[in-house]
Amino acid sequence: MAGALGAHWVRAGHEVTVGGRDGKKAARLAERIGAAAHGSLAEAAGSGDAVLLALPYGVGERVVAELQVPLAGRVLVDCCNPVGEGFRLLTRGGPAAARRIADAAPGAHVVKAFNLCHEDTWRLDPPVFDGRPLAVPLCGDDEQALDLVGELVRDTGCRPLSAGGLDRAALLEATAALVIQLWVGEGEDAQAMLPPLAASGPAASGRAA
Repeated sequence: MAGALGAHWVRAGHEVTVGGRDGKKAARLAERIGAAAHGSLAEAAGSGDAVLLALPYGVGERVVAELQVPLAGRVLVDCCNPVGEGFRLLTRGGPAAARRIADAAPGAHVVKAFNLCHEDTWRLDPPVFDGRPLAVPLCGDDEQALDLVGELVRDTGCRPLSAGGLDRAALLEATAALVIQLWVGEGEDAQAMLPPLAASGPAASGRAA
């Protein structure tokens, strides 16, 4: 996800710094996408206005807890999915992954985004299907943070979609678990669940009656 999304942001003219626990891997990724710099996780966390957390569920929470100082005041984009074996939602009955991240780094402005699609989708330039840009739901509580992440979404060629506050991130993560199960586990077209906008809602129900 770091490479796929980072490549879009480099092309859009952003100064991207790749950080990693393995310095050699970070350097290779930075070279591959044309990033401006690479370094440690702390160096990357303190280098820009927004930080993409592209780490597995559970790992990210521990990492950001160690990076509270460089992350203070920054926008922290959480794209992880807490999905385990059998497409099980690992946060069931507890706080959302994004909420856990926010609690671990209370000085950061967390926005849940980019979690509904596989990294291969984000490697497309741009992710447009049948002439319609992909919509990217965003959940967050800080308006300026949401505006900044919305800009990053548009820089991928997609359209930001307001999905509410961070309290709704649990719904977004549960949606991802269901969609992943249908697409990957069952080989089903998850998009077929939803009718076109013109055919949904009270007006459509009235016509059907």
